[in-house]
Amino acid sequence: MILPVVAIVGRPNVGKSSLLNCLAKRKISIVEPTSGVTRDRISTEIHHEDRVFELVDTGGMGVKDVDGLTEEIETQIEIALYKADVVLFVVDTRDGITSLDLMVAEKLRRLNKKVLLVANKVDTPKLEYLISEFHKLGFGEPIPVSATEGYGRTDLLDRVVSLLPPPSRELVFPESIIKLAIVGKRNAGKSTLINTLAREQRVIVSEVPGTTRDSIDVRFEMDTKQFLAIDTAGVRKKRQVKESIEFYSMARSERSIRRADVVLLLIDATVSVSEVDKKLGDYIISEYKPCIIVINKWDLVHDVETEKYDHYFYKSLPGLSFSPISFISAKNNEHVIETIQLAEELYKQARTRVTTSELNQAIEEALALHRPTRRKTKTPKIYYATQVDVAPPTFILFVNDPKLFDKDYERYLSNQLRNKLPFPEIPLKFHFKARTKSELAHT
Repeated sequence: MILPVVAIVGRPNVGKSSLLNCLAKRKISIVEPTSGVTRDRISTEIHHEDRVFELVDTGGMGVKDVDGLTEEIETQIEIALYKADVVLFVVDTRDGITSLDLMVAEKLRRLNKKVLLVANKVDTPKLEYLISEFHKLGFGEPIPVSATEGYGRTDLLDRVVSLLPPPSRELVFPESIIKLAIVGKRNAGKSTLINTLAREQRVIVSEVPGTTRDSIDVRFEMDTKQFLAIDTAGVRKKRQVKESIEFYSMARSERSIRRADVVLLLIDATVSVSEVDKKLGDYIISEYKPCIIVINKWDLVHDVETEKYDHYFYKSLPGLSFSPISFISAKNNEHVIETIQLAEELYKQARTRVTTSELNQAIEEALALHRPTRRKTKTPKIYYATQVDVAPPTFILFVNDPKLFDKDYERYLSNQLRNKLPFPEIPLKFHFKARTKSELAHT
């Protein structure tokens, strides 16, 4: 799908990330008073009137990155500007024109792009008189907004839409786009995988741990199918989280898992499965998300059979014992396509419905093999089952007493249904409801 691109640029700390969040009406970019929080291109889809466009947040122009990534940040800004159909040049109304604002303005004049000058931090209409100074920058009438208060939001979106190119004939509705969350601990290769999928330097790749701080949405296409890859900040142990930026990055990672249709749990093949990997696995299970255990950097492992690794990873991540394992090299683009095709298969499995007769036949066979443990004078009974939802496949089981069915038996039923029904590699969800045979007969 070809969407017009609108890029937000400006010097550090003028409120670019706040503006992205304001226009999107949700928290996407991390907002901190610290310079240089945003490093990559953070993007989201914006729907306004009858138009859709991609809004891209960028790092501060002129920032000196503390981790020595200044050149990489500037490259990401250059790419955003090159792709942009419209540029939002953000300035701080209360600070007035600074030398860095003049530098940004000079750069934009050379690009010959459509530019809207956005005067941010006009938190009340009484401050609009301050924007007159910015006429000197040469980009026409400044548009007053308050990214934190939402003031001027609709007017700004109206102006943006009026400058967009005509709509593309290609149209893919968001529902048909498969969302893949790529999660893992630091330096597992998440950003490298994103760049391989996007076929461009979409996010900064560095040996510096924690380079990616936000969750970054990246669209890509494979075999004419549309995907949205969500690159997340690398997770580390909670006791090591010292900065608020790290805290928000972890929260973004968990939100990315919740948003995803399929999760790619990326693990570095050269190191042991860590506590962080296990905690991510537990969170994926708790959200009932289809998951592929993706072993990255496989090109660096020699003389080890994949079967031995399979046993090791399933033993380390027992809750994901039904999830497929894929061995890849994101850097060398080895088995990446096959992994995405596998993700598509899990996506289909999660949206599969079975007939009531198929479901009840499978449950009867499971009961014949192993019945739940009798409790004192009560014998557990399953009268009837029906599928009520997909993604994840969700089942209501009408039983004589829900308390008689523990987690162990629920896991047993899950495994049996995965063996007998067309969702062998995804999590299943059960609800046990008390009913008597006579009650079911009258429903």
